[in-house]
Amino acid sequence: MVAWMNREAVMATLETGRATYWSRSRQEMWIKGDTSGHTQRVISLAVDCDADTLLLTVDQKGAACHTGDHTCFDRVVLHPEVPVRDENQ
Repeated sequence: MVAWMNREAVMATLETGRATYWSRSRQEMWIKGDTSGHTQRVISLAVDCDADTLLLTVDQKGAACHTGDHTCFDRVVLHPEVPVRDENQ
């Protein structure tokens, strides 16, 4: 899944080991699973080379996606066996 974290959410995640996010639409913090029971226990947190993106590896219990799926990324758009069209050809 993809979610937004502000500094407070990152600090809460590091302190508790539970994935904590900032809801930009509701303007409040939310801990994954508090209402749904679909929790995320953080195994590791990595930062990219620009320090503007975080990657959380989690132990997911239940669905991660609001659709009820385990992942938000279950639709394949480009399959490795399908050649990519080169626009320059």
